[in-house]
Amino acid sequence: MGRYKKLIFVCTGNTCRSPMAEVIYKNLDQIGDIKVISRGLVVLFSEPINPKAEIVLNKHDLESFGHVSKGLKNADIEEDTLVLTMTAAQKNKVLNLYSNASQVYTIKEFAGEIGDVVDPYGGTLLDYEECYIELARLVKKTVYKLNEED
Repeated sequence: MGRYKKLIFVCTGNTCRSPMAEVIYKNLDQIGDIKVISRGLVVLFSEPINPKAEIVLNKHDLESFGHVSKGLKNADIEEDTLVLTMTAAQKNKVLNLYSNASQVYTIKEFAGEIGDVVDPYGGTLLDYEECYIELARLVKKTVYKLNEED
């Protein structure tokens, strides 16, 4: 059993980046025992995954399986929960608003890189594809790092 029992990918609205990261992770680590979910920091009402994100996932033979956006809640975060945000601002917001969140990193920071994952929202299909490619690389690094810790 590894150090973490749950992994939460967090973005702004839980309709683009974090659900894509969740789907990519679940596809890469199908035998792992970490519960993987995604959440948003600003979810005013439930929405399906962004249509362009869905198209890009499908292009890579992945499926979001009826994803519906959900906001991050204190109850989602336990002592052994790893929270990976898309930006430094989101990381700071999680640390400030969720007192029980102690293992919080940007996904790039956790993967040994610097910077933020750019939000493709409102962009072209190519913007979503570029975001997917970046997330696929970062999530793969995350899977390797977590498996090394086991």
